[in-house]
Amino acid sequence: MWHSLSVQLSLALGQQFEVEEKTPIDGGDINECYAIASGNMRFFVKVNSRDNLPIFEAEAEGLRHLANSGEISIPQVIYIGIIKEKSVLVLDYIPMKQLDEESAYLLGKELARLHQWGEQLEYGFDIDNFIGTTEQRNSWHRKWANFFADHRIGFQLQLAEEKGMSFGDVEAIVEAVKERLNGHQPKASLVHGDLWKGNASSTMNGSIVYDPACYWGDREVDLAMTYLFGGFPEEFYNGYEEVWPLDEGFEDRKDLYNLYHMLNHCLLFGGPYLAETEALINKLELV
Repeated sequence: MWHSLSVQLSLALGQQFEVEEKTPIDGGDINECYAIASGNMRFFVKVNSRDNLPIFEAEAEGLRHLANSGEISIPQVIYIGIIKEKSVLVLDYIPMKQLDEESAYLLGKELARLHQWGEQLEYGFDIDNFIGTTEQRNSWHRKWANFFADHRIGFQLQLAEEKGMSFGDVEAIVEAVKERLNGHQPKASLVHGDLWKGNASSTMNGSIVYDPACYWGDREVDLAMTYLFGGFPEEFYNGYEEVWPLDEGFEDRKDLYNLYHMLNHCLLFGGPYLAETEALINKLELV
């Protein structure tokens, strides 16, 4: 595979590239990941089965949208395709470390500017994409309450039932979510969509985000997720509030928005997330 990838990268770069070094990197629970090098050129490579190509294509599309904003740093897409029956996504290699106080503060300001960027009258995205490996529906809606209730909570609940997991009457929960968000019609912001601490880092030039699940939605979904799975440094929120303070009622909506990600973790990993998600649904009084 690596020789074939060298050929494809040479074509994409317009210069000779031959994989001389290949180092496995911890890439989470889904992909095989490597750092590859040829001379002074280094790239980050994700590898998965051939069937995973649509997930890589959606990730690349999200990165391109974030790059188009010019407001936030992301890795550049170098190559995407099928090599030796494997789907491959190649990004530029950027040395990273955990967010520190300074980079977290800068990221907060950059994210706020991203959320302010663009003029979109509806909620959704031009393509359906993925949250992890779970399909994410993005058909356009004019009303935020309907978009989030139907395409986020409702769709996840339907997928859960197909896997034998029931959290209550789907239609009743969806209607309860719509009622909870009734009258909340925020600016449609380009959101990262999967912004937990594992998808943001510090670099020598500031901060960077990656692995997006982009769509146009309520900016608060990004802020809400930053409180899950370990959370972000307090300086991140200070930076965000300095540019664009959050609307009244965010604390009331935060758990509702994070229910989406808890449901998705039930689909992906099951186990302890089942009880946590049931508890969250009861806390929100959706059943």
